[in-house]
Amino acid sequence: MLALAACARKNIENKEAIRQAVIEYLNSRQAQTGLDISNMDVNVTAMTFERDTARATVDFRVKNSDAGMQMNYTLDRKGDKWVVQPRQEGGQGHGVVTPGNETPASELPPGHPAVPASPKQ
Repeated sequence: MLALAACARKNIENKEAIRQAVIEYLNSRQAQTGLDISNMDVNVTAMTFERDTARATVDFRVKNSDAGMQMNYTLDRKGDKWVVQPRQEGGQGHGVVTPGNETPASELPPGHPAVPASPKQ
């Protein structure tokens, strides 16, 4: 019975595991983006799981401010953790969630890199 328990995969289908993966991803890209995630509150507001893939909506708020935004992420299970899929051309992987995709870059949180506009569908 112990051998079965050792082989069982850790349950990472939870908000904290998703949140940690997003933070690790953004920290690894800080040199490219200039974004200091330590100045942000990061909360997973929605998530779905299908086999070894997760989709999540993550809310970012500048600490002690109302400024913020939401992003969608797609993550892959790698062992006992989630890894954010890098953004691909055409918007696959993750993207900005805004009402009608009309929020201009000037309304992004301070320090956030510019985000290209998504074509309306």
